[in-house]
Amino acid sequence: MRERTLHDVSVRVSDVDALPNGRFILLQGRVSRGERNAQVYGRDGRRRRAFQMGDAIEFMLADRRNHVWSAYFDEGVYADPISAAGLVRWDSGGRQEWRYSAPEGVEYIDTVYAFNVDDGVAWASYYPTFPVLEVRTNGRTYIRTSPVVAPRGLAVHGEEIVMLGGNRQHDRLHRCRMTGHDVLLVEEAQLTRPDGAPLKQYASLVGRGRHLYLRGSSTRQWFVTDIQADVGPLGFGTPPSPG
Repeated sequence: MRERTLHDVSVRVSDVDALPNGRFILLQGRVSRGERNAQVYGRDGRRRRAFQMGDAIEFMLADRRNHVWSAYFDEGVYADPISAAGLVRWDSGGRQEWRYSAPEGVEYIDTVYAFNVDDGVAWASYYPTFPVLEVRTNGRTYIRTSPVVAPRGLAVHGEEIVMLGGNRQHDRLHRCRMTGHDVLLVEEAQLTRPDGAPLKQYASLVGRGRHLYLRGSSTRQWFVTDIQADVGPLGFGTPPSPG
C-alpha cells in the first residue's frame, strides 16, 4: 500500500477509485446542477481535469480499460439531465461514451440497487422491476428477469451470478445461473464470517467481476466473497489494492 497526497481537491469526496497509469478519480455524489463533481488526478497528485457527472450518484466504479461507470438513484434520475439515464459510461477524460435507454416494454431505471463492474462490462439490478442488466462496451446489452428482488450486491463469473441480500434478507446469498433472457435460482446460503458466524452487519458493498467486497464496522475492515469455478461463493479475505 502506498500513500499519495492529492492537491487542489475542491469536492467533498464521497467516492474514490483508481484508474490505469497510477491515476485516481474523486467524486462528490450530491451536487447542484452544473457543478463539476468528478476530478481526475495524475500519479503526481496533481489535478488533471474536472467534469460534471450529474447528481444523486449511488455508485461510481472504474475499470482497467479507462472506463468510468456512474449509476444513479431517483433524486437525480427525476431532476438532473445527466442522471436521467440511470446508468452512464464515461472515458477517463470525462467524455460521455454511453447512456442507458430502456428498450420498449422494459421499465427505465428509477434507482440502481446493486452494481458490478469488470473490464469492459457492467451489471446492475434496479428498481422498480429488478432485472439484471448487462452492458458491454462493445455495444451489446442484455436484460434478464430475476427472481431476486432488491439485491444489495452482485458477483458475476461467466454464466454464474451471486446476489447478496434481496427479498428482505440482507444476509442471504442467492447463487444463480444466467440464460439468454432469465436468471435462474440454483441455491441459497447465509452470509458468514471467516469463522462461520453470521455476518449480519456491513456498511457498503463493491462488486468487481467475480468478487464482492463488503466493508465491515470500520474503513479498515473488509471481507470478500467470490465465485470460484465449479464451486460457488466461498471464503473471505482481504481485497487487493485498487487498479
